[in-house]
Amino acid sequence: MKHHSLIFLTGFSGSGKSTIGPLLANSLGFEFIDLDREIEIAAAKSINRIFAEDGEAAFRELELRTLEKIGQQERMVVSLGGGVLENDRCFELISTHGTLIYLKSSPEILTLRLQNKTDRPLLKGPDGRKLTREEIQQRVTELLEKREPRYMKADLVLFTDAKKIGTSVEELTRKIERHIRRASKNTQEK
Repeated sequence: MKHHSLIFLTGFSGSGKSTIGPLLANSLGFEFIDLDREIEIAAAKSINRIFAEDGEAAFRELELRTLEKIGQQERMVVSLGGGVLENDRCFELISTHGTLIYLKSSPEILTLRLQNKTDRPLLKGPDGRKLTREEIQQRVTELLEKREPRYMKADLVLFTDAKKIGTSVEELTRKIERHIRRASKNTQEK
């Protein structure tokens, strides 16, 4: 069953999901969950360690199992990992159980936000070394091209490049409240 008040935030790493998520949840009077943090708690190790020790396939399975537990909730904002929508089962679960919101940013802004981060597996080369700024920009552009078609299937899209966080949260709160009212009205009419 679809719970329109179960809000999933998607977007590329660095798009603002973990920053905007708690503020949005507070503004709506909802609970906030960061999916990656929930996975780390369940696995008792960091995302980087899961990728290094168990591989991406094991991480994606943990991601799906954690999402299945969250999928029955209401009045919650969930920050998703940047690649979760690549998994067809995760995408279907999210689409059928809640409202998906894409926080959209340009590759240039994402690169600026990510270039000094050390905790993201996608910012490391095959040998584990941190990528250069140019390599980060190339990786972001390639992955964004691959992921964007799924991201754009979101119920709502918010461009975050040139906005202050408070402005993004206010705009998103209004959009979500309108979306929930519309969805509730449509459900009652059926």
